[in-house]
Amino acid sequence: MGTYGSLEAAGPVLDALGDPTRRVILETLRTGGPCSVGVLAERVPVSRPAISQHLKVLGAVGLVRHESRGTRNIYRVHQSGLDELRNWLDRFWGDALDAYADHVRRTEEERT
Repeated sequence: MGTYGSLEAAGPVLDALGDPTRRVILETLRTGGPCSVGVLAERVPVSRPAISQHLKVLGAVGLVRHESRGTRNIYRVHQSGLDELRNWLDRFWGDALDAYADHVRRTEEERT
């Protein structure tokens, strides 16, 4: 890792999710389950070629996986693709909990 540590690991996922269409595609796969590009194109108002390009980006960062079924690819959310992002965000939660614990300690000390 370079200077930015876990941010470098989470960065590609954040970049991929920076596009609203990719977020919609990922959410559609999450809620609707595995499906083909054609089915996604019916659910998301974007052309099939655009869906395919967005899926390539999501796949490159590990957020989706696909399996071939005949001439079609079936895409699904790859949950562990969010691990680096989750780990990075958990640090914020950890910082908030630490700050709260410090506040409680100081408040208790002031009372005694």
